[in-house]
Amino acid sequence: MEINFKIIVLMLGILFTGLTAGLCFTWSNAITPGIGRLDDLGFLQSFQAMNRAIINRSFLITFFGPVILLFINAYLHRNAHPTTFWSFMLAAILFLAGIGLITVFKNVPLNEMLDKTVLESLSAIELKELRTKFEQPWNRWHIQRTIASFTSFSLLLIGLIYSKF
Repeated sequence: MEINFKIIVLMLGILFTGLTAGLCFTWSNAITPGIGRLDDLGFLQSFQAMNRAIINRSFLITFFGPVILLFINAYLHRNAHPTTFWSFMLAAILFLAGIGLITVFKNVPLNEMLDKTVLESLSAIELKELRTKFEQPWNRWHIQRTIASFTSFSLLLIGLIYSKF
């Protein structure tokens, strides 16, 4: 059996979207609740450290790869079963909006605000204010990313069920 470009794009799109959904789910259900129990300085230092560590090649490819892969996948399946095509197209649109745009325009600016702050120079009141300014908005937008990535992954699986190679 020959593996063609269409299958590779579909497999990578499903894999990377699934990994992103798992990352978002884990972050929402374990990481942020766990570090949310820390004091203000500990919380902010932890978030700074994780934000700095996560920016690496494998994360960026896996997290942002589906923004392109899913649209290519939908295009390659334009003549497939209508349920397949529309599931793939909706997955692509939802991933772009719910992961790509929310990340770039909502979560990243919050991360950058935190990254530029020398936490050890802040008073207890300033740490509390920074945490209040950062934590709730970041978590609110991240929940949207979690829902979007899970739904995109589910739509890819639905499209796969109806597809014919």
